[in-house]
Amino acid sequence: MYSINDHQYLKICAEIAQLLSVSLSSAKKKVEIQIAKKGSTTIEEKRQVAEDILKACRYDDVNKLSSSEMLDKLLANLENEDNFLTED
Repeated sequence: MYSINDHQYLKICAEIAQLLSVSLSSAKKKVEIQIAKKGSTTIEEKRQVAEDILKACRYDDVNKLSSSEMLDKLLANLENEDNFLTED
């Protein structure tokens, strides 16, 4: 996928990167994956996808769901899976 050089789009991606505590390229990649899934073609549609992701990130930030806390929740052992191994 080619790089999008729209100033407004890049500004939104920079805000996403700041909220998620990731690099700008990681935030852009996250947005580009969603753009590909939705099949957006125009720059306006692409900006809207980025805005939607930014809104979700702001919602998580307001509710104090940091990326590290989300990772901790995902990595927490369930009671019945304490001794489960994925490899032999």
